[in-house]
Amino acid sequence: MPEGPEIETEKLHETIHEELEKEGNRFIRSIALTTALLAALAALASLEAGATVNEALVLKTEATRLQAEASDQWAYYQAKGVKASVAEAAAAAFAAAGKEAPPAYEDRRRRYAEEQDAIQEKAKEKERERDATEREADHLLHLHHRYAAAVAFFQVSIALGAVAALTRIRLVWLASMAIGAGGIVFAVLALTRY
Repeated sequence: MPEGPEIETEKLHETIHEELEKEGNRFIRSIALTTALLAALAALASLEAGATVNEALVLKTEATRLQAEASDQWAYYQAKGVKASVAEAAAAAFAAAGKEAPPAYEDRRRRYAEEQDAIQEKAKEKERERDATEREADHLLHLHHRYAAAVAFFQVSIALGAVAALTRIRLVWLASMAIGAGGIVFAVLALTRY
């Protein structure tokens, strides 16, 4: 009976280690590939998040300008109303004195009332434009939040991928992939403007 095993265990041991290294390297390559893909998606989502918030801020500024223009129109409307009231009061003073007011007072009052109608329509149009711009800005901010959530999911996923690479724990890598999938969902929802 031989004292040592008949099978070359040293060669078997080397073969097992080589296979483990191959499997380990394949696993690390898979982690690296998915992490790189998630990093690229995170960069794209981050760019979109920045672009949508910038566009929303531009629209908010535009809405503020439209509000100022609407306010100017309303002030102009009130000024015409004051002028019409002055013309009416002057005509009333003539009537109180028992005299007939010159027709110019009534003409002015009528003209100011007509001008008020046009001014009021302009003011309302500016307010409608402002409201539409505000709605679009709010929608863009909503999309920005979706992109920001996607970036957060991608960042957590990338961090878990690094942990998986260091610990070589497949379950951590799968968790990384699942969280990355959540980031993809948020990015797709934002891309579809939902």
